[in-house]
Amino acid sequence: MYSVTSKDSTVITYDLLGSGQAVVLVSGGSVDKSSNASLADQLAPHFRVYNYDRRGRGASGDTQPYAVEREVEDIEAVIDASGGSACLYGSSSGAALALEAARLLPGKVRKLALWEPPYSPDANSRRPPLDAAQTFHDLVAAGKRGEAAEYFMAQVVGMPADFVAFARSQPWWAGQEAIAHTLEYDARIMGDYLIPAERAASVQTPTVVIAGGADFAFMTKTAQVLAGVMPHARAHILEGQSHNVQPEVLAPVLIEFFVS
Repeated sequence: MYSVTSKDSTVITYDLLGSGQAVVLVSGGSVDKSSNASLADQLAPHFRVYNYDRRGRGASGDTQPYAVEREVEDIEAVIDASGGSACLYGSSSGAALALEAARLLPGKVRKLALWEPPYSPDANSRRPPLDAAQTFHDLVAAGKRGEAAEYFMAQVVGMPADFVAFARSQPWWAGQEAIAHTLEYDARIMGDYLIPAERAASVQTPTVVIAGGADFAFMTKTAQVLAGVMPHARAHILEGQSHNVQPEVLAPVLIEFFVS
């Protein structure tokens, strides 16, 4: 395990695999860097892969107060450790964070790949509760980490109640509670959950927005709409894939895009 220090003195830890041009992996909500470990293995024969733990997860620090800008600084610190520029991949709400990083670090992000940023494609589509960030904050402050994780699954993701009840009985549930405080962070990254068209349009970085053809229908629409407002972006649909995409299916798309 390696580490860098972000601008606010937060220590950010990461795994380093492979050699070649740098690729930084950004995980999504309710997970840590282990969620990208298999993808890192797939990419390592082609790139030097930095798979880091976002602040508040794993061995990374969590300096308060939280701000989205601090997470962008964390990405910048990892990119600087890689040599000063890198390709950037973000998954789910981590894709929204990666998009913001590309906007704020235009000279440091060479290419940008986004896997299913969970924006609603329009105001008429389903959106999570707009006070989700405050709800997560209040639940965690009250010591109700399990309830915060449940709220994320049921009210933000939209999973059925029977799955949420099943999840609480699983060995991995303790891990969900352990990082429940970071659910607020991802909710703040997502904002009002609508595509940030104006900010996205300012991103000049070559971008691919990828979605699974077997996921919720709004995911493919979001990918197409988001790519459409970005000046150097395209959408790519992986047929048969859901949100938990198979790394061996996703990796070839990323490899081709990053080396082209």
